[in-house]
Amino acid sequence: MRFVKMEGLGNDFIVIEGPIDPSPSQVSSWCDRRRGVGADGLLEVTPIDRQTVRMRYWNADGGEAEMCGNGLRCVARYASERGWVDGSSFVVETAVGPRPVHLTGSGSVKALLGKPVLGSSIEIGDVSLHEVDMGNPHAIIWVDEPQTASVKERGSEIETAAHFPDGTNVEFAAIRGVDQIELRVWERGVGETLACGSGAAATAYLAHKQGLVGSDVSLRLRGGVLRVDLDDQGAWIEGPANTVFEGVLS
Repeated sequence: MRFVKMEGLGNDFIVIEGPIDPSPSQVSSWCDRRRGVGADGLLEVTPIDRQTVRMRYWNADGGEAEMCGNGLRCVARYASERGWVDGSSFVVETAVGPRPVHLTGSGSVKALLGKPVLGSSIEIGDVSLHEVDMGNPHAIIWVDEPQTASVKERGSEIETAAHFPDGTNVEFAAIRGVDQIELRVWERGVGETLACGSGAAATAYLAHKQGLVGSDVSLRLRGGVLRVDLDDQGAWIEGPANTVFEGVLS
């Protein structure tokens, strides 16, 4: 089975043309960085018509997830490069509904993740969290310095806390200006990743609702900078999506 390895800001994926129905053990073995291809997750892309493709996404542990922002942008690039769609703007069907995408002239991809939903503010241990639903769950922590935050220890603890029976993604964020946020992300079923599109959108939305930033925000992640624009349609993310190599899964 042929695959393409892709990445968006270092958030990397195995991309396969669908339809397929892999088992959790297959996904985890393919994503293994020592005995497999190595990736944060698996993307399946299936052409529907000249304006629509469908995506499914599995985390590296084999669990299927509702949404993946950087994966959505990689799906857009993958479909366009194969000539499945007409023009630079089309729709990707996801588990949480249709999402418009646009390939820009600068080589980046802009995608609508939908309308964020602000949840509760809670405490787990001595940590204050703010919940945001982006179609997938996020728990955001404001910290003074993301680069020295206990991402692995706190992230794994919060991901599997009893308050989140299905797990959650965890963001460690700091405001760096009226349009700048620094961010590290612990992804559910993966661990720390270099970037997370839905996590960036959730964090920008929370910061905007709290009056800390405007509606256009640049988020600096370990893999690079992702732009988030908030409007009446919801949260748009914009950044690069690149092919790394191609191969065959045995």
